[in-house]
Amino acid sequence: MPVLRYFLFVGGALLALLFAVDAFAPPAPAVVAAANASVTVDNPTLRIRSDRKWPERIVFDTSLPTIVPPAQTVAAEESLPAVAATSEFTAKARVRESFAQFRPSDDEQKPVAKPQAKRKIAKHRAAPAPQIALVAQQQRFGFFASNTW
Repeated sequence: MPVLRYFLFVGGALLALLFAVDAFAPPAPAVVAAANASVTVDNPTLRIRSDRKWPERIVFDTSLPTIVPPAQTVAAEESLPAVAATSEFTAKARVRESFAQFRPSDDEQKPVAKPQAKRKIAKHRAAPAPQIALVAQQQRFGFFASNTW
């Protein structure tokens, strides 16, 4: 209990000292300025100027029609099967058509799947019963004899 008494007396003395310093010390300038300030704060408008000249704004005109590519040449049409005009395709159909024209390269080969080895499951074996060892306990002596801890 002496530690508890120490904290009680020293803590009380420090608290009393804190109140005494607060009563006799002059207030900080920031506290005085905040107390004297009016309720409405009149902040001036800050205008920041820079010497850097930014590029002009870019305006995209979306009212113009989209550009349609010219018709394919006769040589290209002979090598590919006949398809309907591009304006009749939807977006999904165009994507499907472009994927249909891909040809697989000979360099790519499908990886061969390796057969997985069978997993062995360990058997459950009961643990042996623990051995109990009886040991005599020595008598306590000196400072450690009391059970005050």
